[in-house]
Amino acid sequence: MTDTSLEAGGRATDPATLAVIPHLVGGREAREATRMGAVHNPATGRQTKHVPLATAEFVHEAVRVAEAAQPGWRRTGLAKRAKVLFELHRILRERGDELARIITAEHGKTVPDAAGEIARGLENVEFCAGLLHHLKGEYSEQVATGVDVHQVKQPLGVVACITPFNFPAMVPLWMVTTAIAAGNAVILKPSERDPSAAVWIAKAFAESGLPDGILNVVHGDKEAVDALLDDPVVRAASFVGSTPIAKYIYARAAANGKRVQALGGAKNHMVVMPDADLDAAADAAVSAAYGSAGERCMAVSVLVAVGDVADPLIAKITDRLGALHVGDGADPATEMGPLITQEARDRVAGFVEGAPAEGASVVVDGRQLRFDGDGFFIGPSLIDKVVPGMRVYDEEIFGPVLSIARVASYDEAVSLINSNEYANGVAIFTRDGKTAREFEFDIEVGMVGVNVPIPVPIGAFSFGGWKNSLFGDTHIYGPESFNFYTRRKVVTSRWPEANESQISMGFPAN
Repeated sequence: MTDTSLEAGGRATDPATLAVIPHLVGGREAREATRMGAVHNPATGRQTKHVPLATAEFVHEAVRVAEAAQPGWRRTGLAKRAKVLFELHRILRERGDELARIITAEHGKTVPDAAGEIARGLENVEFCAGLLHHLKGEYSEQVATGVDVHQVKQPLGVVACITPFNFPAMVPLWMVTTAIAAGNAVILKPSERDPSAAVWIAKAFAESGLPDGILNVVHGDKEAVDALLDDPVVRAASFVGSTPIAKYIYARAAANGKRVQALGGAKNHMVVMPDADLDAAADAAVSAAYGSAGERCMAVSVLVAVGDVADPLIAKITDRLGALHVGDGADPATEMGPLITQEARDRVAGFVEGAPAEGASVVVDGRQLRFDGDGFFIGPSLIDKVVPGMRVYDEEIFGPVLSIARVASYDEAVSLINSNEYANGVAIFTRDGKTAREFEFDIEVGMVGVNVPIPVPIGAFSFGGWKNSLFGDTHIYGPESFNFYTRRKVVTSRWPEANESQISMGFPAN
């Protein structure tokens, strides 16, 4: 790997001449930093841009800008806030292809896949545009003689949104849109690996009429994150990422008295019953396991074959993998792109390499697929006879590797899944309604699909897993997210007649 970047004409460029992706604070761009990170095109392996890594001092300054702007936004009428969201929706619909290509250039996923994540983010924009309904309070009159009680939802103030590399548009749109609709100001800290989408979204918000200082983008690494978690002005932190980091975010933010939602890792299982349509199951398994090169928190990573379906199902999946086109996500013919970094690619290869020594059987070895250039590519892998205790089963791989776990019965499948430390998403493929209903009832996982391999809820519901897939008790986007980004205030009022009051030392009662 070299330190040069190739321009369109094939000429090498000096990294010192590469563009710097700016912070956006208070409506102004800032590029200065004591440290810089490198942003690559994963399909070529070449550095394309620099990203400034904020110091703690810069983060605290950005928080103060947000703090100064937030009271004005809180006073803004709900109808005017909704107008901003409707305009944002229009921009995303009309210029979504521009954003999708930015995502592909820095993440590596295909352009249609990037467009898909934008569409799922748009669902939350649509949901939040109904904020006049979502922020309604409650009122009870005459709870006692002449006494009324009402409850209102009020914003927290300044909140932090720390978003992952695998969905650089969708997750920010899930978090910041709800926080802003609720009347908060936001510090968005996107992944430093593919940060341009966050800047694009912030500029789209500004174009939609959002006042300066309400959505601020600060790039950085652990130093920036720690500064957000420690700053007393930041009232809440939202995070999506790996389980170890989610635990860290949760513990540090909670210790500082903040409200926290921290979504962690996953080991999503897909159960295939003997009565399932095996062609449909094979199509679903390939789509869900290898889409976006397996870099999805809802990717299927373990296929649980019940009874004697394993062999015919493996044959069907193997046939489909042989026809899968892996390449540059910007190429319309590509179905699966590269991984985000060379380190990620090497880590995935290590799981495949180590599987046979633990007793598993490598059916398709993605390491054998050859690619030109320095891109972070690896082919899809399929590993059979995987059981708990193997590293390939126990750990979140976050790459294009599908494991096959063979079980004898439905009960064994449920036991396998319920004993796993992760509980993000799960799916069952069956033609039997009774089995599907029992699975819904029995399984201890936050999001369940019945003949749906990636059960990401629509925008009117909320997203989140159980166990080590979620730290905090509130899921993101949808109704639960409005609860997370607001706090309730209850007002009890009485308007007595003149000379009606009297001293009463007892506890108030109806």
